[in-house]
Amino acid sequence: MNGYQALRESAAWIDLSARGKICVNGDDRARLLHALTTNHIQQLTPGAGCYVFFLNAQGRVLADANILCREDHLLLDTEPEIRERIHAHLDHYIIADDVTLDDTTARTTTLAVEGPRSAEVLARIGAPLPESDYAFVPWGSRLVARLSSTGSPGFFVFAPVDEQPALIAQLGIEQADAEAARIVRLEHGKPRYGEDITDRFLAQETNQSHALHFSKGCYLGQEIVERVRARAQLHRRLMPLDIDGATAPAPGTKLTAPGNATAEITSAAFSPALAKVVALAYVRTA
Repeated sequence: MNGYQALRESAAWIDLSARGKICVNGDDRARLLHALTTNHIQQLTPGAGCYVFFLNAQGRVLADANILCREDHLLLDTEPEIRERIHAHLDHYIIADDVTLDDTTARTTTLAVEGPRSAEVLARIGAPLPESDYAFVPWGSRLVARLSSTGSPGFFVFAPVDEQPALIAQLGIEQADAEAARIVRLEHGKPRYGEDITDRFLAQETNQSHALHFSKGCYLGQEIVERVRARAQLHRRLMPLDIDGATAPAPGTKLTAPGNATAEITSAAFSPALAKVVALAYVRTA
């Protein structure tokens, strides 16, 4: 069984060690992140987490992140390409706050275990399993979080970088490479920042309502989010598409109805299991 089949039918591991890991320390850490993100950080308790957007003043999505609340810090898990952007963005707004940033990316490995039998794999090797999405539990020097990069059931295991070989050996399952993971991600309609979500788009256009909290108080970009909600006007929305054929259209490809562009492809791939192209696109709401 190859990595693609394993992700779909059982479980495979994915090396996500390049993802950014930023520890936000200090007494004002929750207050600062609450003021800079779209979700309710101040209500998080140790062991819980959430998915957030960082917006600019115009309401465009600068970055996304998973935020995990630990006893003495908040851990930000981000896409590799936006690690430095988030670090600089946070640092810019630390003025008189008791907040320090520690980028632990180089010291921490991240292995995802994903697929319909991912929980069985981790339970077999004695790993504790968090019960709810974005929750996490310690596992010795490691951390197991209920997160998924593909949209399949899954977990991220954060561990000291020197433990990676032993952890891979413990898992005893196939590795899925980046292309296999990308295909499964698109089969599940799960967007990725940098491909499907960029600073071109407003928060609600991304169709990721779980990133937004509408009664948390003020934060950067909130005025635009509230204006969109109040007027109930969105011109486009990110949606999954199935396309007959074997050739994946390039990002930026426009799909048209007679006389009008109706959608713009952000990412696409041929799905061997479905025998068609799976894609994400911003579709005109009209």
